[in-house]
Amino acid sequence: MGEKYMSVVDVKQKTMILGIETSCDETAAAVVENGRIIRSNIVASQIDIHKRFGGVVPEVASRHHVDQITLVCAEAMEEAGVAWDDLDAIAVTQGPGLIGALLVGVNGAKALCVCTGFRLFPSTISPGTSMPTGLSARWFSP
Repeated sequence: MGEKYMSVVDVKQKTMILGIETSCDETAAAVVENGRIIRSNIVASQIDIHKRFGGVVPEVASRHHVDQITLVCAEAMEEAGVAWDDLDAIAVTQGPGLIGALLVGVNGAKALCVCTGFRLFPSTISPGTSMPTGLSARWFSP
């Protein structure tokens, strides 16, 4: 029974995670190797879009995430020099944040996992801001 819970990800020589973050007004994706090496970190900002409103408009933010999520993920993978076959899992921010924005990221990540068979790791925004995928390096230690 204990063996089942010892490892979150099967440890191998290289573990690549695609992390997705859409909790507020920026669409971001990063590829992290072995929980320690940031291979890419791409952010699509919405500052100029929301500036005229004097703050973030949740519905506008959500719609922008829909437009940007696939582009940001593709750019993160390209910059990292990885293909889908090189990835092992996907991590995504599940909260806290704007519900519509979070739904775009979570459902996008879930769709990718259904298509690829990858594991999905939900993350909260606190660890997600200190490490792009929200994964701790200790998860990869034997």
